[in-house]
Amino acid sequence: MKSLLKTYNPFRLILLIAIMFIGSSSSGQQIKPSNSGYAPVNGINVYYEVYGEGRPLVLLHGAFYTIDMNWGQLIPELSKTRKVIAIEMQGHGHSPYSDRELSITTLANDVEKVMDYLKIDSADVAGYSMGGSVAYQFAVQSPKRLRKLVIISSTYKSNGWRPEVTNAFKNFKPEFFTNTPFHTAYDAVAPDKTKWTRYLEQMFAFAATPFNMGDSNIAKITSPVLLISGDNDGLDKIELIKTYQLLGGGVSADMGPMPKSHLAIVPSQGHVSLMMQTTTILNYLNGFLK
Repeated sequence: MKSLLKTYNPFRLILLIAIMFIGSSSSGQQIKPSNSGYAPVNGINVYYEVYGEGRPLVLLHGAFYTIDMNWGQLIPELSKTRKVIAIEMQGHGHSPYSDRELSITTLANDVEKVMDYLKIDSADVAGYSMGGSVAYQFAVQSPKRLRKLVIISSTYKSNGWRPEVTNAFKNFKPEFFTNTPFHTAYDAVAPDKTKWTRYLEQMFAFAATPFNMGDSNIAKITSPVLLISGDNDGLDKIELIKTYQLLGGGVSADMGPMPKSHLAIVPSQGHVSLMMQTTTILNYLNGFLK
């Protein structure tokens, strides 16, 4: 244990524990998509799965996740009343690795092009972690395609995270992910397993690149937004409250109308454990989206 503490800083140890935690939480209620395949968009192929019928809901996963790892426990319930479209972004899961430079703007444009491919005019969009940042960008650049927006443990700017989180991104190395559930999931479905290291290096560079979509752009979002955060999930809560205020929240609803956007802070939850609170997340989503 002493040697481990010398090798890894506390955040890296937490990362490894979190990965093990994910590995022990696989979904016990698998269902098959009614449709799946690849959408040719912006020079790459993006994998998607479709479940259920009803108002479209697009799901965007977090960094290093697959559809099943991120949304496997929620899709069976969400798809009972909605058409759920889950996407695996560039290099993730079934979507092939590409040398195309990763950017939030490009990934958000990919989402819109997948919607075009599936002939979906507008949809509710929910994103977790990296997927939440992509969802924010989608709201900024494609407002007419968005009905409602759900952001889970994510931000629209780098300093929306606590400093220890952004600093940790700069020190990620491929060997930290060797023999983890992320690696196992990649090997199970990736079209070319030999791209694993290149994919990780691309993601590390992407995660370490500062970004900021701009307060003014967030304030222009007209769609209702639900922000869900764990109380200790690595987000800077001062910045989170500022974000909520930009979206019209943080008022005294006893003296005026209730804001159309909502904020939920779940107690005693970190970044990874928050996404595992299936019943809590589902209740928030159902209440907000219906």
